[in-house]
Amino acid sequence: MPRKLISSGSPFERTAGYSRAVVQGNWCFVAGTTGYDYARMVMPEDVSSQAENALATIEKALAEGGFAMSEVVRATYYVTQAEHADAVFAVTGRIFWDIRPAATLLVCDLLKPEMKVEIEVTAFRG
Repeated sequence: MPRKLISSGSPFERTAGYSRAVVQGNWCFVAGTTGYDYARMVMPEDVSSQAENALATIEKALAEGGFAMSEVVRATYYVTQAEHADAVFAVTGRIFWDIRPAATLLVCDLLKPEMKVEIEVTAFRG
């Protein structure tokens, strides 16, 4: 099966040498996605809005690859402070309520100080 590369339009994808998502067969691997609004290249201040933007970007990448959010089987959430977990879970809980992918949350630094959350997912169509 041919490999399909999906871009969100971020100039950083080319610079860093990655794709927003890669479709290989029945799998779609979506790279870590922060809360930027890629159309305007702006980042909201609050972590909830960042999580909403990240998931909207992820949903768009999945759709471009022929996948739906309902096919997400794995999610990883990275937050810069443990205190952000509840706000992120409020957003992810609403989106993934019925889907219930295997998920992990990690507290870590992210590339830029305005980034408070990064989300990556894997989807399987089978």
